[in-house]
Amino acid sequence: MTDITSFTERTRASLREQLLDAAAELLPSRGYARLRMADVAAVVGVSRQTVYNEFGGKAALVQAVALRTMAEFLDGIQHRLDAEADVAAGIRAASAFTIEHARQNRLVAAALGTEAGEDLLPLLTTRGEPILRAATEVAQGYLSERVPGLRNVAFIAETLTRLTLSHLVLPTHTAEEAADEVCAVITSLIHSSTTT
Repeated sequence: MTDITSFTERTRASLREQLLDAAAELLPSRGYARLRMADVAAVVGVSRQTVYNEFGGKAALVQAVALRTMAEFLDGIQHRLDAEADVAAGIRAASAFTIEHARQNRLVAAALGTEAGEDLLPLLTTRGEPILRAATEVAQGYLSERVPGLRNVAFIAETLTRLTLSHLVLPTHTAEEAADEVCAVITSLIHSSTTT
C-alpha cells in the first residue's frame, strides 16, 4: 500500500510540475488575461478539469508559477550570498544575480517589458508582498548570521530587497552597476548600525 501511495504522490507532483511548466511557457506571450486553462491542459495532454482540480482556478495557477519562479531566484540568491566570504561581496553578487537573472527569465522579462505580460507586473509590485517577504527573510537571515549584533536588521534587509527590486522593475543601469549602488547603500546602513 505504501508503494502505491508513494507512486501516486510522485505522479501527482509530476503532473503539477508539468502544468506549472506549461503555464510558465504560455504566460510570457499571453499574459494573465489571455491565459486559458484549456491551453495549459492541452500542452500537458490532460483535460481542462484536471488543471482546475489541481489549482482551483487561473489566479491560483499563476500564483503558483510566480512562487515557483521566486523559489528559483531565492535559491540562486542564497547560493551567491553563501559563496562570498565578505558581506559586501555577498550583497553585490546576490543583487547582480537577481537583476541579471530576471532579465534573462522569460516570465519576469515579459512582466517587465512586454504588452502581453503587462498584466503580470502586479505580481512584482502591488501584489508582490509574498516576493518581498520571502526575499527579505533570506536577506535578514543572512545579515543576522554574518553581522552579529546588527541593529535594525529587519529594516536593512527590507531596504536591500526593495532597492534590488527597484533596479529590476525600472532598470537604468547594468546589473553590475545597480548591484554596486545597492551594495554602497546597504554597507553604509550596516556600518552606521554597528558603530553607533
